[in-house]
Amino acid sequence: MPLVFQRNFPNDVTVGVWHIEEEENFFRLNGQIVRDITHPHKRLQHLAGRFLLQQLLKNFPQSEILIGENNKPYFENDHRHFSISHCGDYAAVVISEHMPAGIDVEIISPLAMKLSSKFMNGKEMSFFIQDVQVDRKIATAIWSIKEAVFKWYGKGKVDFKRDIVVEVNPLAIIDNIVPVSFYKEGNKDLQ
Repeated sequence: MPLVFQRNFPNDVTVGVWHIEEEENFFRLNGQIVRDITHPHKRLQHLAGRFLLQQLLKNFPQSEILIGENNKPYFENDHRHFSISHCGDYAAVVISEHMPAGIDVEIISPLAMKLSSKFMNGKEMSFFIQDVQVDRKIATAIWSIKEAVFKWYGKGKVDFKRDIVVEVNPLAIIDNIVPVSFYKEGNKDLQ
């Protein structure tokens, strides 16, 4: 089974990444619920994300997942928080027992660089080193970090450029913890 990454963090937080190699029928046979998603690959990603939830947390109450007004999945009567992301042939999940959580997975591509001025502020733009390959990685990492913060917040209407500030070059970190400031409702320091 292609669980390519799993890590348990303090405070009962679990992260997993699944490389989607299976056909849709594999997930259907394993009890996955299908929403009305017509695009075959999007449906496959959706199924893989729900399957991964159950792989990380046995007896995950998948049938109780609701979708909020900002498309954030949640439980009405459960204390757990979770977030799902997918891109290409990957699905990623974070499950937190006690606090809101967000996750994003992206494939490095020229698109993040092309759109960087729309979601990156001057401080973040200063992380670029004028090397196209490295700068693509930086832009993609910053986009992904900001998407994860957006999902963590879950209320929509966030200005990625102003409200979410990545404090250090994400490629320069040592232990995969990137300090982020969130200014939407005051100032919160996140990692």
